[in-house]
Amino acid sequence: MNIIETLFGRTVTPAERLRQHQRALAKAQRELDRERTKLEQQEKKLIMDIKKSAKAGQMNACKVMAKDLVRTRRYVQKFYQMRTQLQAVGLRIQTLRSNQQMAEAMRGATRAMGAMNRGLNLPQIQRIMNEFERESATMDMKEEMMSDAVDDVMDDELEDEEEEGDKILKQVLDEIGVDLSQQLSDAPSGLAVSSPLTEARQAVAVGGPSDHAPTPGGGGGGGGAPDASDEDALQARLDALRRG
Repeated sequence: MNIIETLFGRTVTPAERLRQHQRALAKAQRELDRERTKLEQQEKKLIMDIKKSAKAGQMNACKVMAKDLVRTRRYVQKFYQMRTQLQAVGLRIQTLRSNQQMAEAMRGATRAMGAMNRGLNLPQIQRIMNEFERESATMDMKEEMMSDAVDDVMDDELEDEEEEGDKILKQVLDEIGVDLSQQLSDAPSGLAVSSPLTEARQAVAVGGPSDHAPTPGGGGGGGGAPDASDEDALQARLDALRRG
């Protein structure tokens, strides 16, 4: 236990303790890397010194430096092995931290699920669903009733508009001297049914006398000219109303 923990009575959690050990391992790895770098530099220097001594003919010095070079290389290999072992320990600690975090997360999820399961009241939920279904059916019924009422009102307004339009049309036709009842009775059959006056006009247009057209008073057709002109004027008005 640490001195601070002993004095102040503060307990360190396992996660904090693992984090401290991981930081210590990382620090030890950095120190090993620095020492290994120094040994590698010393190794290069020894190689250069051995070459110089060999050129100078100092064989005893070359042997001593060769032994030192061998020891340096062994220490470099040992530092590599120690760093690898520290890295393995750090990975183990990281694995423990990950497992602990996963356990904490699962514990929190389990507590949340337990609270939710305790809060779920199946009879109450069923009652809420039944009330929702009933209210939804009531709303659909009221909406249908409102739609029917709106349709009835709109139908009444359409009938009123149609009656008012017929009155205005009759008034306009009365002002120009056209009978509405006669116009409506002649409008559907004006193009398909041929009247005697129409046949008489067709015969005159061809250029020959009409044997089938009736002559009023036994005359030769001179008395039917005013009636034909009135019929033409009426037909022109009907055509203008159809086009309008």
